[in-house]
Amino acid sequence: MSYINKLVIAREYRHKPTQSEDKLWKLIREKQILGYKFRRQYVVAGFILDFYCPALKLGIEVDGSIHDIKENIDYDIERENIIKQDNINIIRITNAEIENNILTVLKSLKEYIRDIK
Repeated sequence: MSYINKLVIAREYRHKPTQSEDKLWKLIREKQILGYKFRRQYVVAGFILDFYCPALKLGIEVDGSIHDIKENIDYDIERENIIKQDNINIIRITNAEIENNILTVLKSLKEYIRDIK
């Protein structure tokens, strides 16, 4: 799939976020996490990341239960390995973590960012 096609798909995803993505986005947009700007549905290394901070080279993936399927686990690992070749780290957060304990998610994100700075 071409880069242009990925941009179109990313734009569509931005207009139709999952409930968990929307909940997290409302709390990390506009530099609300330690002053860092995150983008949503951002194309990196030919893949669309749910959230991406260019300054930190940090991607955040929000995973639903579909990511528990063997084929998807394998694909996620392969995809992450390709993205890591660009020195980008990925944090995976489940929908359940966001829906059940968003404050812990935010605390963990802040700790992770402080550790990599």
